[in-house]
Amino acid sequence: MAQQAEPDHRPYSATVSIKATEQWEQELLEDPKNRLALSALSANNASSILTQRSAIVADTQNFNIKIGLEGAPITNQRSSGRCWLFAATNVFRVAIMKRYNLKEFELSQAYLFYWDKLEKANYVLEQILDTVDEDLEGRLVQTLLASPVGDGGQWDMVANLVEKYGLVPQSLYPDSFNAQNSSTMSSLMTTKLRENALELRRLASRSKDAKQSLGAVKENMMRDIHRILTIMLGPPPNPDKELTWEYYDKDDKFQSLTTTPLKFASELASETSIKANSGTNIYELFSLVNDPRNKYGQLLSVSRLGNIIDMRPVRYVNVDMAIRHLLGPRMKDVGKFSNRQSGIMDTNLIDYELGFNIHLGLSKAQRLMTHESAMTHAMVLTAVHVVDDKAVRWRVQNSWGEGSGSKGWFVMSDRWMDEFVYQAVVDPQ
Repeated sequence: MAQQAEPDHRPYSATVSIKATEQWEQELLEDPKNRLALSALSANNASSILTQRSAIVADTQNFNIKIGLEGAPITNQRSSGRCWLFAATNVFRVAIMKRYNLKEFELSQAYLFYWDKLEKANYVLEQILDTVDEDLEGRLVQTLLASPVGDGGQWDMVANLVEKYGLVPQSLYPDSFNAQNSSTMSSLMTTKLRENALELRRLASRSKDAKQSLGAVKENMMRDIHRILTIMLGPPPNPDKELTWEYYDKDDKFQSLTTTPLKFASELASETSIKANSGTNIYELFSLVNDPRNKYGQLLSVSRLGNIIDMRPVRYVNVDMAIRHLLGPRMKDVGKFSNRQSGIMDTNLIDYELGFNIHLGLSKAQRLMTHESAMTHAMVLTAVHVVDDKAVRWRVQNSWGEGSGSKGWFVMSDRWMDEFVYQAVVDPQ
């Protein structure tokens, strides 16, 4: 039986010892491998030096199972956090492209973005009134004020927006500069809403029924937010008023459709659209998550997370990674073991352990618990390559333009999906 190594009984030190660092450095540089690593990694991007050629060779854009129509063109969210809106509208557009015989088509992401910002502003002011008795510096109120109108969102938020405001073609409400570069607009709205929050708390503390007595005050606050949005994004179409969409179909024939945003969106639930989506009713999709911290099979929610008052809350069903066989929108931590230029997402892509002689052993649950990983980006899966009944790699439609990946398309290894995909929007059937 092998003898166990004796524990190191060096005295504990709470400070950094210069003598110890000198010894560590000497031992480090005695190894030729470390000297080579020093020369390469101190003068170059570590992820480029440590990229594994085997992953590049394996992660090709070839798939043996693929949906019939993926949708075109590749979209570009620019310098904004609208990935969730792009992923959703990229799914929605497929049925519309089939229905109207289109070669390429985009829905207006800016239209949903406008109404989402306005609704989030109203949502956070309502939360502030609901939490008047909470400590201003407590965790709850501080979380509400941290990012009251952030660009990001969830599937249930998209569903709320489409139900209340509908959809419009991008040509009828194209991106403004501030839709594509949203930081200044979001920062200005955040500053104003934090000021409003303090004022609402001050006035509400003097009232027995804050919501009844502060209606006019809150309306004026919302008017200010509306002004900022409208000036920076442009006046959006009215959900109930008719507009005319003119377009050429893929046979180059001129076509025209007069409808309202709400009627246009309602067509996604029509028999024709459901058939075009292989039997899927877009309005019945719901979210699955893979969160190993919590028990599988549970319905999860996040308190006070949402965008529209009195509509769908944000909810998920927690499941294991057996969901990998489903195609559709995904939320993932896209910054880990991935390369934007090549469009490859693979746990074997970058070998940090080789370069630094360290072991990176956090599990998926541990990464969530320590904030090492989180849902940061939404994309759409459109194909999978299967060998011996096992998924090997996935085709990913991104929203970073044709300049990233393979003309905008990414590839994800199945192992990467296990480790860094957290949410999937699926058909309950």
